[in-house]
Amino acid sequence: MSVTLFHKPTCSTSRNALALLRERGIEPIVVDYMKVGWDRATLERLGRATGDGVRGLLRTKEPAAKALLDADDETLMAAMVADPVLVERPIVETPKGARIGRPVERVLEVL
Repeated sequence: MSVTLFHKPTCSTSRNALALLRERGIEPIVVDYMKVGWDRATLERLGRATGDGVRGLLRTKEPAAKALLDADDETLMAAMVADPVLVERPIVETPKGARIGRPVERVLEVL
């Protein structure tokens, strides 16, 4: 099974998700989204796969996210593409769906 981890290496929760997957014998495809960024198609796909839509991907703890809480989906999408840190992490995607790893054990739901 293909497992992709959308990862921010400086985030301890993201590092813990990677460690959890590896403890389970899974070596995921690791996407450092802070380096490669986001595109609209990927964010739309992940929003559908998590069941939360694009709004559910917003990392509300980020200071810049506060101004986006009442924004429409188009505005959110543009902001997330422009500033990758606005996307919650980590996100694990498999053929069974996608989960935001908060708490980190949620990633196991799609294995």
